[in-house]
Amino acid sequence: MKAVIQRVSKASVTIDGETVSSIGKGYLVLLGVAGDDTEDSMKKLVKKMIDLRIFQDENGKTNLSIEDVGGELLVVSQFTLLADCRKGRRPSFVKAGDPKEAKRMYEACIEECKKRIANTFHGEFGADMKVDLQNDGPFTIILDSNEL
Repeated sequence: MKAVIQRVSKASVTIDGETVSSIGKGYLVLLGVAGDDTEDSMKKLVKKMIDLRIFQDENGKTNLSIEDVGGELLVVSQFTLLADCRKGRRPSFVKAGDPKEAKRMYEACIEECKKRIANTFHGEFGADMKVDLQNDGPFTIILDSNEL
């Protein structure tokens, strides 16, 4: 499982011209589910993501977590994070999870996030989404569950 975590001032997801989710201060999380991901690896990734201290405290130091600042989460599925670009010019997506299982893991990840961050929102798995964000910093972290 790979996650691109962007600290944002605001973010939203639009499908067919309609905004389906939006947040204020928090994280926009682009989430790619691999074929070999497990519930345990997903839970480990969620814990790491929420425990990260990347928000500024009163002294301007990045000492606060998303929970500490009352931030919100917007989780968007993005299988293209699993692209293998080592050969040729066309990316291979063979490492991405089977769509049915990937959707289940994506939804399980959202539920795991909601256990700690009540204001967790999401896009629609497999939909053609337009994602808008105002990156705060910019501050972007990439997590890979195989490296945690």
